Amino acid sequence: MSAIIEAKKQQVSTIKEQLEASVSTVIVNYRGLTVAEVTDLRKQLREAGVEYKVYKNTMLRRAAEEAGLEGLNEHFTGPTAVAFSTEDVVAPAKVIAGFAKEHDAIEVKAGIMDGKLISAEEVNTVGTLPSHEGLVSMLLSVLQAPMRNFAYAVKAVGEEKEKSEESAE
Repeated sequence: MSAIIEAKKQQVSTIKEQLEASVSTVIVNYRGLTVAEVTDLRKQLREAGVEYKVYKNTMLRRAAEEAGLEGLNEHFTGPTAVAFSTEDVVAPAKVIAGFAKEHDAIEVKAGIMDGKLISAEEVNTVGTLPSHEGLVSMLLSVLQAPMRNFAYAVKAVGEEKEKSEESAE
């Protein structure tokens, strides 16, 4: 019997370490997904560098308590899977939000970003944001707009001046 208890303690310890090491965690209800759909989701998450695990809710509750994450216990009901990312903050939310557009069965329960609990709505919002490269591109476009407008204005003034000089001759 003690071997089983030790194995459970080890699993709780592993989950706690994953929760503490991840920069972003998304908790989902996967009820209603087929095996093929879950396999596809796992593949997409793996390609994004995200670890996807299904744990017993009691193990998740204990690990969350040991990690000092308050407010998570209410989300550990029913079939629960957890997506952990140790590198990219938005990767789990992006992949799951994209997957949820095609599969109504998956439901985001909550998330953790930078050690703070966030709601399902916030996870979905993060998941719909453009990529880092897209945001940088948008920022550069906004920063270039005043210079571009100034260049157009200078060009227009120059052309107007040329026209007035030509008409004066």
